[in-house]
Amino acid sequence: MGLKEEIEAIEEEIAETPYNKSTEHHVGRLKAKLAEKKEKLERQQSGSGGGGGYAVEKTGDATVALVGFPSVGKSTLLNALTNAESEVGEYEFTTLNVHPGMLKYRGANIQLLDVPGLISGAADGRGGGQAVLSVVRTADLVLFLLSVFEVEQYDRLREELYANKVRLDTSPPNVSVSKRHKGGIRVTTSGDVGLEDETIKGVLREYGYVNADVTIREELTIDELVDALMDNREYLPSAVAVNKADLIEPDYKEGVDENLRSLGLDPEETVFISAEEERGLDALKETIWERLGLIRVYMDKPGRGIDYEEPLVLREGHHTVDDALDRLGGSFDERFKFARVTGASAKHDEQQVGRDHELADEDVLRIVARK
Repeated sequence: MGLKEEIEAIEEEIAETPYNKSTEHHVGRLKAKLAEKKEKLERQQSGSGGGGGYAVEKTGDATVALVGFPSVGKSTLLNALTNAESEVGEYEFTTLNVHPGMLKYRGANIQLLDVPGLISGAADGRGGGQAVLSVVRTADLVLFLLSVFEVEQYDRLREELYANKVRLDTSPPNVSVSKRHKGGIRVTTSGDVGLEDETIKGVLREYGYVNADVTIREELTIDELVDALMDNREYLPSAVAVNKADLIEPDYKEGVDENLRSLGLDPEETVFISAEEERGLDALKETIWERLGLIRVYMDKPGRGIDYEEPLVLREGHHTVDDALDRLGGSFDERFKFARVTGASAKHDEQQVGRDHELADEDVLRIVARK
């Protein structure tokens, strides 16, 4: 039996096994085994030239992957938002390669990648899907583009990304594992984590752990435990835009809103646009900015004053003075003495701060360095 057949057999057994406390341990081991065999198959395909990805150089302050099924208008949107010139046509599979473009917004350079339209089965390699998905994994934000007439495509797109180890709008599970020399597997939890200790131990054994301390600090599922142990998942924020909104009547919008709610989407947080008519693009730019968690920091440069024209742009999770030093490069990191900050993050103008100070949008930052 080949790897593909083994994977199909495990998937079938999981589907046929009713999930409850008495079967939890068995299902846990099956899911762990399934994840490992899928990884092995992916490595084999990559080694034989079947699992490569597109080589796209990341530039700018952040990268956004435009994800959607063929012919939803990604190329038209890219052209409307950026300086790119992506081929546009009225037929499927127009976008044959990854087309980058640069969105300039609030002083930031945001790279947008128009990836080939996903099709069902992309994660299994259909239509060059794994190469497409490899680009998505390197992005800082996933922007779903849906047709107003087919918003149900959202679920299928998320499933394809999930199958390719992309986890959206969530954080990595709070799980830590450390090997030890003897004593078996010891489980420490903070409250009810939703899984039996024997289930947790069974999953760890599938990954070769014999003696280990595992600490779980939150409630989680078997799949999330597997994610924590695989340690190769990408956790990305996402946003949703619904295109071709100019083609519907006002009363049709109510039905679209209801469909979005059934998919777990809030219509108020979904951006309705017309890429063709260039409507709703300002709202979309603002949504991209917010979901990326970008902030602008104006540098106070010695002898030249404050540079309001070209701010230093920092991404969410990277808002400290230390992150600013990293972005500035050069010898600032080695020569750093302290910084002075004026703005929302400071208690007063010219506050003296250290490396771990959290900056806010439109702060003024002056680095004081050793000569």
